[in-house]
Amino acid sequence: MTATQPRSSAVPERPERPGRRAGRGPGGGSKVLNACAGLLLAAAAVGLQTFHLTANEASARVTYTGAKGEDVDARRFTVRLDSFLATKTIQNSDQTITTDNLFLVVNASARSSLKPYHLGQPQLLTADGKKFAATDRVASLLTLANTWVQPDIWVSGRFFFEVPPSALPGARVVFGLPAEMLVEPFQPEVEIDLGLDEEAARKLAASPQAVYSTVKK
Repeated sequence: MTATQPRSSAVPERPERPGRRAGRGPGGGSKVLNACAGLLLAAAAVGLQTFHLTANEASARVTYTGAKGEDVDARRFTVRLDSFLATKTIQNSDQTITTDNLFLVVNASARSSLKPYHLGQPQLLTADGKKFAATDRVASLLTLANTWVQPDIWVSGRFFFEVPPSALPGARVVFGLPAEMLVEPFQPEVEIDLGLDEEAARKLAASPQAVYSTVKK
């Protein structure tokens, strides 16, 4: 961007006398002010460009991919999907939750790079592009989203999905930061493949764990 400066109506400067320091008189001050004004205009232009991002650009993510058991580094945080299982019933301390579909319980670990974060509730992404949110039938305080992810310290927890068996083949779990009112473009996210082909998904759905308990023993 080219910044246009207003012309000065001041009387032209006299030739500089011997011993006078450059930049100390009116001319030097004008140069400094003009330079500052140029920087401010350039910064404003960058700000306007950011402000006028389209909705798709504003919600765009930077996705880091990996497989089960791998440490996937998304710069701000690192996530590892340790294991997963299927169950028909989840037992909490005060209730029993059942489903006609499947509960997919995902065990994951995470650490941050520079400062503490909370992870948001993840999504399950199917091979044909469908998205399933983590179930709200299990309280968030029982999940990894309730734990501070600290710099260089691994913490572990679980997330819960309620899905039909047809969602399992080729499924991936997408981890990210919690949603905020002010959308930050190009937030990092981690997408991890469960490694389930048709046969493995069929076996998992055919023999779910009878009851999964969230109560610590």
